[in-house]
Formats: sequence, C-alpha cells, structure tokens
Amino acid sequence: MSGNDNPYSNSFGQMSATASYGGAPAAPAQAAAPAPMAAGGYIKDTTTATFSKDVIEESRNQPVLVDFWAPWCGPCKQLTPVIEKVVNEAQGRVKLVKMNIDDHPSIAGQLGIQSIPAVIAFVGGRPADGFMGAVPESQIREFIDRVAGPAGADQAAEIEAVLVEADGLLASGDINGAAQLYGAVMQADPDNAKALAGMAQCMISANQHERAREALKELPEEMAADPAIQAVVKKLEQIEEARKLGDPVALEQALAANPDDHEARMKLAKIRNVEGAREEAADHLIYIMRKDRTFDDDGARRQLLQFFEVWGFKDPASVSGRRKLSALLFS
Repeated sequence: MSGNDNPYSNSFGQMSATASYGGAPAAPAQAAAPAPMAAGGYIKDTTTATFSKDVIEESRNQPVLVDFWAPWCGPCKQLTPVIEKVVNEAQGRVKLVKMNIDDHPSIAGQLGIQSIPAVIAFVGGRPADGFMGAVPESQIREFIDRVAGPAGADQAAEIEAVLVEADGLLASGDINGAAQLYGAVMQADPDNAKALAGMAQCMISANQHERAREALKELPEEMAADPAIQAVVKKLEQIEEARKLGDPVALEQALAANPDDHEARMKLAKIRNVEGAREEAADHLIYIMRKDRTFDDDGARRQLLQFFEVWGFKDPASVSGRRKLSALLFS
C-alpha cells in the first residue's frame, strides 16, 4: 500500500502484520464469520447497503471505527479479539463496525484500501484517522483516545452531568433520588467534594444533622477547603445557631409590637433561613439595612452575604436578594 493510493497514509503509521488485499487467496470453507454484535451494542457487522446508516450517520453521534477484514486474513484474526476488547471497555466512546471485504469490496476499493486489516475512524460523517495491521492493544487505546478524546475527560463530563441532575432532584425535594446519584458519583470518584457535599445536604434535608457532621469530619485538607464542603459546614453552623435563638412565634409577636426590633428580626431571619424560607430571611435583613446600617456594625449585610455563600450564586433567593441589596446600596 503506497502513499500515492492511500488517502490515509499520513495517519495510518507503519504497516505491521498485514495481508495483501489484491492477492487474497480463496477463503477456506471452514473460515469463521466475524463475531455478532456485542452484548453492549458497541460492535456490529455492516454491508455495502447498510454502510451509510451504520457508519456515516452513526459517526455523527460518536466516532465509529470500521474494521476491514477477510476470513482468510491471519493478521485480521489476531486483531479482532484485541480491538473488540478495547472497544467494549471504552463503554460507548466509540463503536466498532466490521466489514468483510470479500463479500463487500466496493467500500474498501473507494477508500483505496489494498492491505488488511485496516481500521478507519469516521467522525462527523467523514474518515478522520486510521491504522493498518494487527497493532498492540496499547496502540489501539491510544488511537481511540486520539479520535474520541481521553477517557478521563468523558468521565468528568458524565460525573458533572450526574451532579447537576442530583442537585435538581434535591432542589425538587426528591432526597432519595438525589442521594442515590451522589452515592454513585462517590463510588466512581471517592474524592469528589461536590458529591460528598450533596450527600451531606441530603442528610440535612432528612433532619439527620449529626450524620451530616460526621460525614464531613476528618477530611483531607484540600477536600475540606472545597467551597461546596465549606458551604455545608456553614449551613450546619447556622442550623445549630438557630436552635438557640428562641421561639419564632414569640419573635413574630415582638416584631408586630415593634417592627424596628432589629435584634428580634435578625434572629427571625436566621430561623427562617434554616427552615428554608430563604427569600423571607433575606427580606428581614434588607429591612434592617434600610432602617439602620449601623445596627450590629452593619451585621445585617454581613449576615446576608453569609446566606448567599451557603445558598449558592445561582439560587433564586441569592439572585433576588442580590438584586434587592444592589438597589439598596446603589440607589
């Protein structure tokens, strides 16, 4: 196979353990057919008629490796178990489509393939890279990383997507569903601070505050300093403080008698916060700021900023509270 008639000569690398396509001997009667589609659905056979659907269209979803082989080809038989193993372990990052060039020679001819085994990667409907020969397993893994991106990047993206889904479930009140997803991430990535913080949030939502505190004890320094972990720690501190602030009904009565009882209003804001009434908590603090910025050395503003830190930047109560705070400070 020369560089003149191989459109992929720059990316295939060295020919190794290949068989000449043009001089192929007749297939022996007992030659085995290629393996059927794997249990995971990542490997299948194709034909000239189905090539467009199996390869061109499918490669718009993820890279598709096309293995051109023949029953009489010894190096093909060496490559088959290795490439199938690696593709199955890739868990959908790529798919493998096998084409018997004895039965379906036209596609291989159009691509200028004259020696087999030859593997071409299709990405976005077009051939992107390839190699020839029964190459070692390590080279196949490198090839897949090249066309599909490193496995770690895919896992990181998948973990982030699961965390977003878990956060949504927790926000909607589905504590069990959220906990299952956070737990799955922790199994895959035991040092994931966001997952541990999310699990602790689930415990808090289930009124298992002591379990949440235990879960966050004795963490590695870097993990303990993570903003997600710190936010949960501060939330637990706020809950503990709110328990000591008195009866909210009595505080409401005190405010009804004297709306400018800022100490009572501050206590009530902290209680409403741990009860989940975030916007009401923010409004109490905004009221104090509007009436008296000097109260507790601007303590209402400092407390509101602590709430924002625990709630998270994108929380609706944070968004609304920051808007009201800005209007107050800069009007």
